[in-house]
Amino acid sequence: MFLASWRILLLAPLLLGLAGCGHDGGGVDPASYRLSVEQWRERRIAELMSDEGWLSYTGSGRLREGRYTVGSGQDNTLRLPSGPAQLGILELAGDGTAVFTATAGSGATVEGRPFERVVMHPAIVGGSAPTRVQVGSATFHLARSGTVSGWRYRDPEAGNAERLGHIDHFPVDLQWRVVATWHAFPEPQPITLLSSIGTPIEGSSPGMAVFERGGRTYQLRPVLIPGGDGRMFFPFTDRTSGRESYGGARYLYAEQPFEGELVLDFNLAQNPPCALTPHVVCPIAPPGNHLELAVDAGEKNYLAPQ
Repeated sequence: MFLASWRILLLAPLLLGLAGCGHDGGGVDPASYRLSVEQWRERRIAELMSDEGWLSYTGSGRLREGRYTVGSGQDNTLRLPSGPAQLGILELAGDGTAVFTATAGSGATVEGRPFERVVMHPAIVGGSAPTRVQVGSATFHLARSGTVSGWRYRDPEAGNAERLGHIDHFPVDLQWRVVATWHAFPEPQPITLLSSIGTPIEGSSPGMAVFERGGRTYQLRPVLIPGGDGRMFFPFTDRTSGRESYGGARYLYAEQPFEGELVLDFNLAQNPPCALTPHVVCPIAPPGNHLELAVDAGEKNYLAPQ
């Protein structure tokens, strides 16, 4: 269960046509807005079910220093959910260096070329793409979160539609499209997030979004993590967390502030990848991003298929 590319994590841009209009939904046509949110939900489901979506991950596990036989056969020390019975041999050194030797006739390739032996670079947040061993449409790669090493397996032909469970939503409410006041810090402040397995993820926060709700003032700090797409990333919890919504965090993305304001559209709050599949690791909300109110907008708990 390990970190994947942040390119996939940053799903579906916010509604750019509505981003600069009004406070708390003012000036936005309710019917057009509802349609836009519904279309966003459809795009998100399509992304999740795509070959590059989170639901295409079918296997994962932790690794320690040592030698592993890799494949789908029962006698392997690292057993894959599909693919050839013997894919190859993985050797992981104490310093994290990993070398993979392909089994003759397995059909394994790296970047489209057959190989005998390759150094495998893991996926790390903010790092370059990992080395991917591919067999047909399936891929095997390594990942690293803090000091923890692991493996991941993606098979887009493993029946994504059948594996998709149900993502329930709170009703679309224009009042949860909030225009917040932006307070930039003189310099970005370092911030450490914990992952869903307790490993640290380093980032920075450029400022604070402040908004009012029910006569009270609330604030959220965005997190910028290497490898992101430049948008503001707000992992947050609220009084629905652990009950109606996922306990570790929900994710909200916002465009860069404009003239001291930015839109926090909680109707677009989404489950993190680790709420959708056991084969990934993702950041949870920092303590300062807990809202002492019930954000009854956006996605509710994901119900996995039985």
